[in-house]
Amino acid sequence: MSSLVRVRLPAQLRTLAGVGPEVQVEVSGPLTQHSVLGALEQNYPVLLGTIRDRNTAKRRPFIRFFVGEADLSNEAPDALLPDAVARGADVFVVVGAMAGG
Repeated sequence: MSSLVRVRLPAQLRTLAGVGPEVQVEVSGPLTQHSVLGALEQNYPVLLGTIRDRNTAKRRPFIRFFVGEADLSNEAPDALLPDAVARGADVFVVVGAMAGG
């Protein structure tokens, strides 16, 4: 089974990929952070290594993931995403976090 997932990217990554604020990627199999990011990187190879490390596939520091108002950044990468993402009702949001001050 595959799902068409809506993904919203931060401005810097949109510019790098040459896309608008939201893209759609087709994800086969279980719908997880790992599978969504894999589909995103497959469709937009220029994003390889920007959201997660190329070697370890771990989320880069200062990158956060949200669905609705829930911060999923510290969830297991293979944990299932909410059904609303699969239905297209919610967007998988990638945010570039800021630190320091």
